[in-house]
This record gives sequence, structure tokens and C-alpha cells, in this order.
Amino acid sequence: MDSQIIFKQSRMEVHNHMSDTYREEIAKDVFRGLTAPRKFIPSKYFYDARGSELFDQICSLPEYYPTRTEMAILRHAAPAIMGSFEQGDIVELGSGANLKIRMLLDAAPTEHLSQLRYVPVDVSTSALVDASEELLTLYPDLEVLGIVADFTLHLDKIPSDRPRLLLFLGSTIGNFSDAQRHHFLRSAAFTMNPRDRFLIGFDMLKPAETLEAAYNDSVGITSRFNKNVLHVLNRELKANFDPSDFEHLAFFNQEKQRVEMHLQARHSLEVMVDDLGVTVELEKNETIHTEICGKFSKSGVEKLADESGLKISRWFFDTDEWFSLAELTLKERR
Repeated sequence: MDSQIIFKQSRMEVHNHMSDTYREEIAKDVFRGLTAPRKFIPSKYFYDARGSELFDQICSLPEYYPTRTEMAILRHAAPAIMGSFEQGDIVELGSGANLKIRMLLDAAPTEHLSQLRYVPVDVSTSALVDASEELLTLYPDLEVLGIVADFTLHLDKIPSDRPRLLLFLGSTIGNFSDAQRHHFLRSAAFTMNPRDRFLIGFDMLKPAETLEAAYNDSVGITSRFNKNVLHVLNRELKANFDPSDFEHLAFFNQEKQRVEMHLQARHSLEVMVDDLGVTVELEKNETIHTEICGKFSKSGVEKLADESGLKISRWFFDTDEWFSLAELTLKERR
């Protein structure tokens, strides 16, 4: 679809690329997932307003190290990241709240702020507008171009006529399968110019007990987050899932080097999904796979970048090397 300007005020515009595709995409994705031999629901459907609120709570849990570790790295690295970025677009894929972008803007030399434009890309219009309006209050010289879009589908909708610092933080790249990861990075590389930089968060490999504790918190917020996807399907596709019929299940798959989250049926059951015209049958203990959270080695990230037409120009780590920010640029084309 062509871009629609759905919000405009001084220093901010929001363009929408989702209105014609969301219903079609969720129906297609969920039908494919719930009729597969091993059932799954794509993790991007976690993030309605309630899901985003629950994830924010997860990020504050003592067991959940990724967010606070990445924030600490970003706080330390921000001057180096922003020092050489004098003008252009800061593009944040899956923007959500604005805490991380504020660290970067705070580190930018004051004289550069009027030459910067923030380009948040998110599926939620309300979250994007709310976070952006707060930024405009805090940074009177900043401009915002919001893009309501699915960044896995709409990378080509992001302007590329100015130098860009692309941000893909939170180790969201770990939620992709190996094939999806390569496809996404190749697609991103195809849209990049030699002057662009791409900063990506990677959660590094560590002991299984540390990883599993992060996804099985003692107060059950991750369980509620996992089950919230069923509420999304009930609302969007007129399904009749009862979340109490399922257990939250999360474990580290050593062979595939990833944490997996599932919803496990407590007993045999049937669920109607009216908008899809299907009845989903589950046996006791059968699972619906809801998320993968890949964990990375340094050599694995370097190989991934190289195979995607990118190279790592700089690494930023915490002292324990539990998490990393990798700054990628285009490889020289021969």
C-alpha cells in the first residue's frame, strides 16, 4: 500500500503501512501455525498493548538480565556511537518505549541534534506516537518521522536518502529462525548505503541455568506474557482459547543454542478459531511453540554478518560478555 500520513504536528509525521495488511497477515500466519504438524504462533503477536506492558514488567525482573545489561552497554558506548554521527536518521526497528534512544540522543553533541531525525518503526501506532511526543518535549530541536510498519516486511519503506544509524536492539534478532535471520539481514543490507551503520543487540551464550531462569521468573510474569498471545487470537480472530488450559514452558535447547517458549496443553482440548474456519485439536502435553530466543557466540555473529553481506566494524560488550552490541556496515562489493 502507499504511505498514509495518519498523524502530523510540528516536528512529527507518522506514516502508516499496516492498515491494509495486518488482518491478512495475522490470519495467514496463525492459520499456517495452528495447522502445522508442530503447532506454533509467531512471537510478533505477543505485542498488543497488554503484551507490551507485561514485557516492560519482565525487563525489570531480577532474573531477566538482557535489558539491564544492554542498557549498561549502551550507556557506556553511546558517546562513541554518536560522536561520529553528525547528521541523518536514527532508525529504530521495533521502537517501543524510548529509554534506549534517549541514551543515544543524550550522548550526541548538542550542535548535532538539529541535524538528526528519529525514525521509529513499530506496529503499534499509539506506542509510537506516545513515545515520540515525549521525545519532542525533551529534545526541542529533534524531528520525528514515525513509520507504522512490520519491519520484517517493510524495510523498503524506510527512507534511505540520508545517512542512517539503524538500531535493532533487545536481541530481537534472536526471535528469528536461522533462515529468517539470514533473510532479514540480507534484506537490510540490500537497503543500506555505504555510509549507513547497523547496531544490533545479541544475547550471548552462557550457562543454561542462567538462561532458563530468565524465562521462568518466580512471580510468573513471563507465563502471563506467553499466555497473552491467546487473548490476542481470541480478540483478533474470534477464537475461544482458555489460557488456564495451558502451562508456560521455557527451556534451553542446547543443540539449537536457543531458549524456546511453548504453551503446553494441560489436557486434551479443542479450540474454535471462527475467522479462520478451523478447529484446533491438542492432545494432553502437546505444545504450541510461541517464541525462540537465540543465543550467540562471537564467531557465530561474525559468520552471520559475513554471509549477509555485512561486516562488524565495532563490538561493545559488558564486562562478563553476557550481551553485546555489534555495529555492522556493508562489506565492500567486488
